[in-house]
Amino acid sequence: MTVKVLLFDGKVVEVLGRIQHAAKNIAFGYIGNITSTVLGFVLRTVFIMKLDETLLGINGLYTGILTMLSLAELGIGTALNYSLYAPVAKKDYEKIKSYMLFYKKAYRAIAGVVACIGLLLVPFLKYFIKNPGNYGIQELTVYYLIFLFNTVSTYFVAYKYSLVNAEQKNYIQTNVLTLTKLATTVLQLIVLLLTSNFLLYLLTAAAVELIQKIYVNYYLNKRYPYLKDKDVKPLGTEETAEIVNKTKALVFHKVGDVARLQTDSIIISSFIRVSLVGIVDNYTMVINSISGFVNIIFNSVISSFGNLIATESKEKQYEIFKVYRFVANWIYGLSAIGFFVLLSPLIYLWLGEEWMLSSSVIALVLIDYYFKGDRIVLSNFKTAAGVFEQDKYLALIQGVVNLVISIVLVQYIGLAGVYIGTIISGLIANITKPFIIYKVCFDKKVREYFKDTVKQLVIMAVILVIVLPISKVLLTDITIITFVIVGVMIVGIYNIVFLIVFRKTEEFGYLWGIVKGKLERWYCFYKGGK
Repeated sequence: MTVKVLLFDGKVVEVLGRIQHAAKNIAFGYIGNITSTVLGFVLRTVFIMKLDETLLGINGLYTGILTMLSLAELGIGTALNYSLYAPVAKKDYEKIKSYMLFYKKAYRAIAGVVACIGLLLVPFLKYFIKNPGNYGIQELTVYYLIFLFNTVSTYFVAYKYSLVNAEQKNYIQTNVLTLTKLATTVLQLIVLLLTSNFLLYLLTAAAVELIQKIYVNYYLNKRYPYLKDKDVKPLGTEETAEIVNKTKALVFHKVGDVARLQTDSIIISSFIRVSLVGIVDNYTMVINSISGFVNIIFNSVISSFGNLIATESKEKQYEIFKVYRFVANWIYGLSAIGFFVLLSPLIYLWLGEEWMLSSSVIALVLIDYYFKGDRIVLSNFKTAAGVFEQDKYLALIQGVVNLVISIVLVQYIGLAGVYIGTIISGLIANITKPFIIYKVCFDKKVREYFKDTVKQLVIMAVILVIVLPISKVLLTDITIITFVIVGVMIVGIYNIVFLIVFRKTEEFGYLWGIVKGKLERWYCFYKGGK
């Protein structure tokens, strides 16, 4: 497989367009993520200095609860995004207007549902918060209502981003969120440094985000003036039925995902103590901040996948999927090993030994992180292809498995039990989803997929055997210098081993063809400039 193959399809413009849009999304995504990461670490550090670990835990708990309330969206956004790919590609503005009107009405109804459910939870907050320290339930309720307002108000604008993303211009949303994050963080830092007041800290974020939503509504209306047209035909029975059917399937995915992915903080707060949520949240923040650079690559190409699936053959889709997964294995494997060796030293350098978790808990967190990378590849491709119904019960089963195992084990082995439940429930998808995608999307046997999985795990085990002894010697005295040296060593050893093993594969050849082509163009540009 080489890049040149793409030139014989007769669709050079579409292919180059997808690559350019994906590259632009990735570039702006990286800028946004670097900004958010730096600001996030600064803000978290000042938060810990000025407030306490209980409020840090409350912040993490409420974020988890409100993420659970996003269940009310029930997959309508995902189903509609899939439906928009074709009319956007065809520039069918009348159909786009019809879909967007449907989406607007649905999301306003969803905002009402989220608000009602959120208010109904208020009397039960005390059961979610174990050992809240000196903070009374009235004070904690006020904090919660601010979180609820931020979540509900989002639904009045969020639906318009679907059109931007369907055009493969995800960078617009990224830029808006980056600027909002910048303004919010700077103002919250000022509030913390001057007042050390958590209520003002929350109100500051709420005010900035409200201004952002008002601006986004104005900007997108100006960018897509046809969205303000009053003469809009409602969706036909067939289009409405398609969205409803896909949404029905996605309901199960949403319920299961929330039960599996968004309940950890609630279980920790309810069965152990709320302050531990804050300690865990520090690790989660580090992992999410750094893995965010990884996820940008994969999330930025979803809309391009939608275009690919709408215009290319299954064989071409399969070729690109293999390259996509190859990149995921490479990057998630490297980051998982890096986290395993360097996460605790980083927390030690940043916050001190009292904020560190046990190595066994960290290992469990990272096992789930690595396999989550494979699930992201599968889920993104499946979402772009509109394949929702075949495994609609799977996420629900995962959610039940996670809740049962986590709640039982947390009472016997503590925090580790929560993550054992997360790992086991996640692996159910790692095993079953490949069968569905290979059958529905590619008409192929799944054997090669699992062979690649085993091969990658063996390679990672070999690399760990090499780097762990060296790292232990170098990190006997943890300093910034030894930390950087070990990081460089891991990157070097991992990439050398990976290149030795995979340099002759079609997937690597495809990637090298892209890199080589860019280098040749840059060289020609440089020579021409001289």
